[in-house]
Amino acid sequence: MRIAAAQISCSLGDPPGNLRKVESFMSRAQKSGADLVVFPEMVDTGYALPAIRTYAAPWTDGFVPGLQQLAKELSLAVVCGVSEREGETIYNSQIVLDPTGKIIASYRKTHLFTAPPIEEHLCFAPGKRLAEFAFRDLRFGMSICYDLRFPEIYRNLAIHNHVNAFVISSAWPFPRVEHFRTLAVARAIENQSYVIAANRVGTDGKVAFCGSSAIIDPYGVVVAAAASVDREELIVAELSADVISSVRSRMGVFADRRSDLYD
Repeated sequence: MRIAAAQISCSLGDPPGNLRKVESFMSRAQKSGADLVVFPEMVDTGYALPAIRTYAAPWTDGFVPGLQQLAKELSLAVVCGVSEREGETIYNSQIVLDPTGKIIASYRKTHLFTAPPIEEHLCFAPGKRLAEFAFRDLRFGMSICYDLRFPEIYRNLAIHNHVNAFVISSAWPFPRVEHFRTLAVARAIENQSYVIAANRVGTDGKVAFCGSSAIIDPYGVVVAAAASVDREELIVAELSADVISSVRSRMGVFADRRSDLYD
């Protein structure tokens, strides 16, 4: 299976403009032969809490129906970080569309970044469940940005849901760029799984994002990387269930777990 990660900037508070950007990168992904493309966090509104409070919408309106139409027109599966308004509640969410535009999975960010100046908990409600989906011959676990710091998510999905690839939609900031790179590789190595990390570039408000999007194989090798920290790019790689089986057969990490000690 061929997968792409779109490293893009967004226009703050401009869902229609951001949908046009997504359309451009989806078209590029389709022309590259990708079966699935992953986008960063909060692509519809941009990542600044005042704009999110103003422009976050239900998935029956605006950005998401437009995204569904693009998926259908291009016959391309999509993972995208988007706002989700449900009544008075807003979630930082991730949506998965199949190549017909049907919503096949969704995830609400479970770990909210509480440190100033971000303070996500003042805008979002936390999600209450983990999420995964099957596509082609792989099973993907879902996560968003700050979730990357919590290995329990990934191990839980790998052990209990048989996940062997992880999609991360992110708006990770510059001061901790090395953390982003290191943690993404660690999640791949420790779970012997693919990691597809799509991160933002550009600046929203006072927050500058660090790019460095990557596709990492189950051995921890970066097989596709956007080395830039400030340019929009599309990266593409082949994912194979055979590679996962090969890595796991050589080192039996899951069989050697001492679940009696820590489960």
